[in-house]
Amino acid sequence: MCGRFELKTSFAKLPKVLQQDYPSGLEIKYKPQDLIRPNEPVLVIKNEGKMKTTFMSWGFISPWTKDPFDKERPRPFNARSETVAEKKLFSGSWKYKRCLIPSSGFFEKRFRIRKENYETFWLGGIWSNWSSPDGAEIESCCVLTTEPNDLIKSLHHRMPVVVPNGFEEKWTEQVKDIDELKELLPIMMSWSPDGWILEEVNKAGINQMSLF
Repeated sequence: MCGRFELKTSFAKLPKVLQQDYPSGLEIKYKPQDLIRPNEPVLVIKNEGKMKTTFMSWGFISPWTKDPFDKERPRPFNARSETVAEKKLFSGSWKYKRCLIPSSGFFEKRFRIRKENYETFWLGGIWSNWSSPDGAEIESCCVLTTEPNDLIKSLHHRMPVVVPNGFEEKWTEQVKDIDELKELLPIMMSWSPDGWILEEVNKAGINQMSLF
């Protein structure tokens, strides 16, 4: 499960791949974020022939929905990695629209999970492009989840997929066949807790209602 996360990294210390092709003025407008919630904009890397940094709404919008603002329709912020290839809503994005979402920590209950060295890491996700009849577009994404490791299992029965450094292009590139997709499956398995820590959240410093 991943319903809240943070990106407290300064722009200068963001992964270099994020700084190769990004929206004009991002280096000036960018601000570290203590708490990111579903339906808020998130920084994302996508690949449509080349890797590009952009913003998307966190909450998956079906590309065939008539009204992306219909509050009665759920906008999933997570998708199970074990079934993402089978679900009609997600299967096309799994094949052609995988993305990476930078994070410096994510939350479960009253705990923050982060790297011991505070290193920024990649949440593995998929994205969608909704287009209106008049050509307006909305890009949205969700975070993939997997079985919890020993660090997380006492808090939740799911945890986000974390894509290792060095796999940015492999994760985001469009594939030609199912065999290439199978090569990504080991990345989505439960990741090692080595080098990660749990720390209790200071209730006075965080909007606690947002962490559940």
